Amino acid sequence: MWLSNSSVGRKVVMSLTGLALILFLTFHMAMNLVAIISAEAYNMICEFLGANWYALIASAGLAALVAIHFIYAIWLTLQNRKARGNERYAVTDKPKTVEWASQNMFVLGVIVVLGLGLHLYNFWFNMQLSELQGIHDAASNGGIAPTDGTGFIAATFSNPFYVVIYIIWLIALWFHLTHGFWSSLQTMGWNSKIWFERWRVISYIYSTILMAGFALVVVVFFVKSLIGA
Repeated sequence: MWLSNSSVGRKVVMSLTGLALILFLTFHMAMNLVAIISAEAYNMICEFLGANWYALIASAGLAALVAIHFIYAIWLTLQNRKARGNERYAVTDKPKTVEWASQNMFVLGVIVVLGLGLHLYNFWFNMQLSELQGIHDAASNGGIAPTDGTGFIAATFSNPFYVVIYIIWLIALWFHLTHGFWSSLQTMGWNSKIWFERWRVISYIYSTILMAGFALVVVVFFVKSLIGA
Protein backbone atom coordinates (compact mmCIF):
# COMPACT_ATOMS: atom_id res chain seq x y z
CA MET A 1 0.00 0.00 0.00
CA TRP A 2 1.49 3.32 -1.09
CA LEU A 3 0.56 5.04 2.20
CA SER A 4 3.16 2.91 3.94
CA ASN A 5 5.45 1.75 1.14
CA SER A 6 6.42 5.14 -0.26
CA SER A 7 7.97 8.24 1.29
CA VAL A 8 5.18 10.42 -0.11
CA GLY A 9 2.53 8.10 1.30
CA ARG A 10 4.08 8.17 4.75
CA LYS A 11 4.19 11.97 4.63
CA VAL A 12 0.50 12.02 3.70
CA VAL A 13 -0.32 9.84 6.73
CA MET A 14 1.74 12.17 8.93
CA SER A 15 -0.10 15.18 7.51
CA LEU A 16 -3.61 13.75 7.88
CA THR A 17 -3.07 12.54 11.43
CA GLY A 18 -1.39 15.83 12.34
CA LEU A 19 -4.29 17.91 11.01
CA ALA A 20 -6.77 15.68 12.85
CA LEU A 21 -4.83 16.21 16.09
CA ILE A 22 -4.88 19.97 15.53
CA LEU A 23 -8.67 19.83 15.28
CA PHE A 24 -8.78 17.92 18.56
CA LEU A 25 -6.49 20.48 20.22
CA THR A 26 -8.85 23.23 19.04
CA PHE A 27 -11.81 21.52 20.67
CA HIS A 28 -9.82 20.77 23.82
CA MET A 29 -8.62 24.37 24.14
CA ALA A 30 -12.14 25.75 23.70
CA MET A 31 -13.42 23.27 26.28
CA ASN A 32 -10.72 24.22 28.79
CA LEU A 33 -11.53 27.93 28.48
CA VAL A 34 -15.00 27.11 29.82
CA ALA A 35 -13.37 26.23 33.15
CA ILE A 36 -12.32 29.87 33.53
CA ILE A 37 -15.85 31.12 32.93
CA SER A 38 -17.87 28.54 34.86
CA ALA A 39 -16.70 25.59 36.97
CA GLU A 40 -20.18 24.09 36.85
CA ALA A 41 -20.40 24.25 33.05
CA TYR A 42 -16.95 22.70 32.65
CA ASN A 43 -17.81 19.88 35.03
CA MET A 44 -21.01 19.24 33.06
CA ILE A 45 -18.87 18.81 29.94
CA CYS A 46 -16.53 16.47 31.84
CA GLU A 47 -19.47 14.40 33.01
CA PHE A 48 -20.83 14.27 29.44
CA LEU A 49 -17.40 13.16 28.18
CA GLY A 50 -16.79 10.67 30.99
CA ALA A 51 -16.80 6.91 30.63
CA ASN A 52 -19.64 6.93 28.09
CA TRP A 53 -19.43 4.73 25.02
CA TYR A 54 -19.05 7.65 22.59
CA ALA A 55 -16.29 9.21 24.72
CA LEU A 56 -14.47 5.87 24.92
CA ILE A 57 -14.63 5.47 21.14
CA ALA A 58 -13.30 9.02 20.70
CA SER A 59 -10.52 8.36 23.22
CA ALA A 60 -9.51 5.17 21.40
CA GLY A 61 -9.53 7.01 18.07
CA LEU A 62 -7.43 9.82 19.52
CA ALA A 63 -4.93 7.34 20.97
CA ALA A 64 -4.68 5.68 17.54
CA LEU A 65 -4.02 9.03 15.86
CA VAL A 66 -1.25 9.88 18.31
CA ALA A 67 0.33 6.43 17.95
CA ILE A 68 0.22 6.49 14.13
CA HIS A 69 1.56 10.05 13.99
CA PHE A 70 4.47 9.23 16.32
CA ILE A 71 5.30 5.88 14.68
CA TYR A 72 5.35 7.46 11.22
CA ALA A 73 7.50 10.31 12.55
CA ILE A 74 10.08 7.79 13.76
CA TRP A 75 9.81 5.88 10.49
CA LEU A 76 10.40 8.99 8.36
CA THR A 77 13.24 10.18 10.59
CA LEU A 78 15.07 6.85 10.30
CA GLN A 79 14.43 6.79 6.56
CA ASN A 80 15.85 10.30 6.12
CA ARG A 81 18.94 9.48 8.20
CA LYS A 82 19.53 6.32 6.19
CA ALA A 83 19.16 8.26 2.94
CA ARG A 84 21.70 10.89 4.05
CA GLY A 85 24.20 8.28 5.22
CA ASN A 86 27.52 9.76 6.30
CA GLU A 87 26.48 13.21 5.03
CA ARG A 88 24.68 13.90 8.31
CA TYR A 89 28.02 13.92 10.10
CA ALA A 90 29.48 16.55 7.81
CA VAL A 91 29.85 20.08 9.17
CA THR A 92 27.65 22.37 7.10
CA ASP A 93 26.09 25.78 7.50
CA LYS A 94 22.37 25.70 8.21
CA PRO A 95 20.35 27.39 5.48
CA LYS A 96 18.87 30.66 6.67
CA THR A 97 15.56 29.81 5.03
CA VAL A 98 15.14 26.62 7.07
CA GLU A 99 13.20 27.10 10.30
CA TRP A 100 14.63 25.95 13.62
CA ALA A 101 11.44 23.97 14.26
CA SER A 102 11.82 22.20 10.92
CA GLN A 103 15.30 21.01 11.90
CA ASN A 104 14.16 19.83 15.34
CA MET A 105 10.70 18.40 14.70
CA PHE A 106 11.54 14.96 16.07
CA VAL A 107 13.02 16.32 19.31
CA LEU A 108 10.03 18.62 19.71
CA GLY A 109 7.76 15.66 19.06
CA VAL A 110 9.44 13.65 21.82
CA ILE A 111 8.94 16.54 24.27
CA VAL A 112 5.29 16.79 23.21
CA VAL A 113 4.75 13.05 23.77
CA LEU A 114 6.42 13.18 27.21
CA GLY A 115 4.21 16.14 28.12
CA LEU A 116 1.20 14.20 26.89
CA GLY A 117 2.13 11.35 29.22
CA LEU A 118 2.23 13.76 32.17
CA HIS A 119 -1.09 15.26 31.09
CA LEU A 120 -2.72 11.83 30.95
CA TYR A 121 -1.35 11.06 34.41
CA ASN A 122 -2.74 14.28 35.90
CA PHE A 123 -6.15 14.19 34.24
CA TRP A 124 -7.23 11.13 32.20
CA PHE A 125 -5.84 8.69 34.77
CA ASN A 126 -7.86 10.35 37.55
CA MET A 127 -10.99 11.01 35.50
CA GLN A 128 -12.09 8.68 32.70
CA LEU A 129 -9.91 5.77 33.83
CA SER A 130 -11.20 6.11 37.40
CA GLU A 131 -14.77 5.90 36.12
CA LEU A 132 -13.90 2.83 34.10
CA GLN A 133 -12.62 1.26 37.32
CA GLY A 134 -15.96 1.96 38.99
CA ILE A 135 -14.78 4.95 41.04
CA HIS A 136 -17.37 7.73 41.08
CA ASP A 137 -16.90 9.61 44.35
CA ALA A 138 -14.26 12.00 45.65
CA ALA A 139 -13.36 9.94 48.72
CA SER A 140 -12.32 6.94 46.60
CA ASN A 141 -10.49 9.11 44.08
CA GLY A 142 -7.96 10.98 46.17
CA GLY A 143 -10.32 13.73 47.28
CA ILE A 144 -11.62 14.87 43.87
CA ALA A 145 -14.52 13.24 42.04
CA PRO A 146 -13.72 11.87 38.55
CA THR A 147 -16.15 14.33 36.94
CA ASP A 148 -14.77 17.36 38.81
CA GLY A 149 -12.51 18.54 35.99
CA THR A 150 -12.25 22.03 37.46
CA GLY A 151 -11.02 20.52 40.72
CA PHE A 152 -8.23 18.67 38.93
CA ILE A 153 -7.22 21.78 36.98
CA ALA A 154 -7.12 23.83 40.17
CA ALA A 155 -5.14 21.17 42.05
CA THR A 156 -2.63 20.66 39.23
CA PHE A 157 -1.93 24.31 38.52
CA SER A 158 -1.67 25.33 42.14
CA ASN A 159 1.69 23.53 41.98
CA PRO A 160 4.44 25.83 40.54
CA PHE A 161 6.35 22.78 39.27
CA TYR A 162 3.47 21.70 37.05
CA VAL A 163 2.91 25.28 35.90
CA VAL A 164 6.51 25.54 34.64
CA ILE A 165 6.46 22.07 33.07
CA TYR A 166 3.18 22.74 31.26
CA ILE A 167 4.39 26.10 29.94
CA ILE A 168 7.54 24.44 28.58
CA TRP A 169 5.36 21.73 27.04
CA LEU A 170 3.11 24.32 25.39
CA ILE A 171 6.12 26.20 23.98
CA ALA A 172 7.46 22.96 22.47
CA LEU A 173 4.01 22.20 21.08
CA TRP A 174 3.83 25.72 19.61
CA PHE A 175 7.10 25.20 17.73
CA HIS A 176 5.93 21.77 16.59
CA LEU A 177 2.61 23.14 15.33
CA THR A 178 3.94 26.25 13.60
CA HIS A 179 5.96 24.08 11.27
CA GLY A 180 3.75 20.99 11.21
CA PHE A 181 0.56 22.86 10.30
CA TRP A 182 1.75 24.52 7.09
CA SER A 183 4.01 21.59 6.22
CA SER A 184 1.02 19.23 6.34
CA LEU A 185 -1.02 21.48 4.06
CA GLN A 186 1.92 21.74 1.69
CA THR A 187 2.15 17.94 1.57
CA MET A 188 -1.56 17.76 0.79
CA GLY A 189 -1.08 19.92 -2.32
CA TRP A 190 -1.38 23.56 -1.23
CA ASN A 191 2.21 24.25 -2.16
CA SER A 192 2.07 27.12 -4.62
CA LYS A 193 4.28 30.09 -3.76
CA ILE A 194 1.34 32.32 -2.83
CA TRP A 195 -0.42 29.73 -0.65
CA PHE A 196 2.87 28.59 0.88
CA GLU A 197 3.39 32.03 2.42
CA ARG A 198 -0.28 32.35 3.38
CA TRP A 199 -0.36 29.00 5.18
CA ARG A 200 2.85 29.85 7.02
CA VAL A 201 1.30 33.04 8.37
CA ILE A 202 -1.96 31.27 9.21
CA SER A 203 -0.10 28.46 10.99
CA TYR A 204 1.76 30.94 13.18
CA ILE A 205 -1.40 32.86 14.06
CA TYR A 206 -3.51 29.76 14.66
CA SER A 207 -0.84 27.98 16.71
CA THR A 208 -0.29 31.10 18.82
CA ILE A 209 -4.01 31.47 19.57
CA LEU A 210 -4.26 27.76 20.35
CA MET A 211 -1.33 27.64 22.77
CA ALA A 212 -2.25 31.00 24.30
CA GLY A 213 -5.67 29.57 25.16
CA PHE A 214 -4.13 26.59 26.95
CA ALA A 215 -1.56 28.80 28.70
CA LEU A 216 -4.29 31.17 29.85
CA VAL A 217 -5.99 28.36 31.77
CA VAL A 218 -2.69 27.42 33.43
CA VAL A 219 -1.91 31.02 34.44
CA VAL A 220 -5.44 31.89 35.60
CA PHE A 221 -5.71 28.88 37.90
CA PHE A 222 -2.19 29.44 39.23
CA VAL A 223 -3.04 33.06 40.07
CA LYS A 224 -6.28 31.91 41.69
CA SER A 225 -4.31 29.54 43.89
CA LEU A 226 -2.05 32.40 44.98
CA ILE A 227 -4.89 34.74 45.92
CA GLY A 228 -7.04 31.97 47.36
CA ALA A 229 -9.89 32.47 44.91
